[in-house]
Amino acid sequence: MRFVLNLFMLTLCPGAALGDSVQSEEPQVSGVEGGSVTFSCSYNTTDSRGVSLYWYRQSPTRAPQHILRRGTKLYTSDSENAGFAQERFSSQAANSSTVLNITALELADTAVYLCALQRAQ
Repeated sequence: MRFVLNLFMLTLCPGAALGDSVQSEEPQVSGVEGGSVTFSCSYNTTDSRGVSLYWYRQSPTRAPQHILRRGTKLYTSDSENAGFAQERFSSQAANSSTVLNITALELADTAVYLCALQRAQ
């Protein structure tokens, strides 16, 4: 069975400053049950120390659900996955981009996926 996962751009983020932005690399991603997909976001920031990058998903009938957080530069140890995301969800973060990988796709993974940036505190 084929289904579609949507990625939405989130540009205003908690803790972000003027000049910080996040942009999705692809507006729509398709996958098949049992397969895998990768979402990509590029970002810009004026904070040279690094940032925390977040991934969320929102199903049509639910509030946004936190998936994971990854830190960059000085904050690479700042990372965590939500309980449900321990095995099938992973992320990598670089100086100007981040990706979210989902494996063993399930129909319940159909959602809008959100990428967000927060300056480290």
